[in-house]
Order: sequence, then structure tokens, then C-alpha cells
Amino acid sequence: MLFQVNHQPAYCYTGSKPLQPNLPTLVFIHGAQTDHSVWALQSRYFAHHGFNVLALDLPGHGRSLGAALTNVEDMAHWIIALLDAAQIAQASLIGHSMGSLIALEAARIAPTRISKLALLGNAYPMKVADALLTMAHDDEPGAIELVTTWSHLNATQQTAIPGFSLQGSARRLMQRMSAINPAQLFHTDFSACNNYQQGELAAQAITAQQLPVLFVMAKQDRMTPTKASAALRSSIVHAKTVEIDQCGHSLMTEQPDAVLNALKQFLNQSH
Repeated sequence: MLFQVNHQPAYCYTGSKPLQPNLPTLVFIHGAQTDHSVWALQSRYFAHHGFNVLALDLPGHGRSLGAALTNVEDMAHWIIALLDAAQIAQASLIGHSMGSLIALEAARIAPTRISKLALLGNAYPMKVADALLTMAHDDEPGAIELVTTWSHLNATQQTAIPGFSLQGSARRLMQRMSAINPAQLFHTDFSACNNYQQGELAAQAITAQQLPVLFVMAKQDRMTPTKASAALRSSIVHAKTVEIDQCGHSLMTEQPDAVLNALKQFLNQSH
């Protein structure tokens, strides 16, 4: 489904379902150099089980047009503008990695528009190593290879689909994002993560509003290890945390059922 957000087409996967005003809405926010497809299993499930789903492509990613936004704050304002365009008064936000920062910031700037937050693969601050920032700027193909390796538990991990490679699929998705938007997209996204500094204020707004919050962390995550979110998690004292074993940063594809189960339990709770 296409919406007009800030005078540009914005694509959201809805599970082939029309939006219904009487249903709760879930907004799925992808991470750096990816698009809505990273949420394939989770978004489709909820679209067919009583929720409106907006699995979005951020500007400059996937099917959404316009230049990639350069900071998390602007991305969060874009999320609120998307809700306006879709005529959604309030939604739960589910964000992965960079998307978790965007969800966090959206809760800071518009807490009454958010009903719940699920933050996957989160770190705050989300500092990116100088060497990786430089590689993303000067050698994007090399950065894609490095991140592909570091985001997965191992190269030979088996899936339910014979012959299907999780690393190969992730690599190809990031390569496709480069082809769609050749303007150093990876560096733009990484820089936005690296520069975001509003996490403490967001935690205060979330606590004041008593927004339900779930952190979903991967025990073997080398990109955003569990300790990297410890301070933020402790500052949101009512937040819940689920740790998933046998997966790295790409937890939605490495352990899709475990992620789905964590989200189902959280999102189906009445408060």
C-alpha cells in the first residue's frame, strides 16, 4: 500500500489486508540498509490475526521514494507523518536495530500516538566503530560482507527451507538497497545510529507515559550485544526483556518463531 508522506510515495506492506479502523495497528520499522521484507513472517502473521499492519520502507529504502533521512529524529517525525497519512491515531511500534532507535524517538516526540514499543536488537548509545563507518563510506560492498557475517550466528546455519541461505538472502537485500539508492545509504544509516543522543529523554517520556515496552535481544548478537542496551533497559524500570538463544543480530530471520512468540505474548496483553 502506498501513502503520500511529505509529498513522497511511502510503501507499507499490509499483509494484503485493508486497514480497518476498529483494529489495533502495528508499525514494523526495519534497520540499516534493509526494508520491510525483514519482517516477512511476523508482519504477515499479525495481519491475519486481528491487527492492522504497516511494515514500512523508510525513505530511500525499498519502494519508498525520496532521499534517505540522515538522522533518527527526522525518521521518527516521518513515522508520525505516516500515521497521519494512514489516518491512524495510535499504533504499537516494533523496531529492529536502527528501527528500534526510531521507535524510541517517536515515543519521545509523540508519546500519546504510541500504544506499545517492542525494541529488537537495540543498543543505546548505538555507536558504530570508526573502521566500519569508514568502510561503509569508502567500500560499501565490503561493509555489506562484514555486516552480513557479523549479523548471523554462523555461515552454515540450517533453515526450514532446503538450500536457502540466511546470509545469502541478507547480503542480496543489502546489495539491492545499494542499487536502489547508490548515495552511500549504509553510511547514512550508520551515521544516524551513531549520532543519536536522545535515548535518555525518550526513556523519561516512556516512563512518564507508562508505555508498555519489550526488549527482544539475541544472546549471540555481535552487532548490538545485550550489554549495549543494559543502561537503557534499566532506566525504563517497567520494561520487559526476552533473550533469544542461538541467533545473532538478524534474529527475525534466524529465530523467526521465537521472535513471533515474544511479540504475540507482548502485543496480545491488554496492558
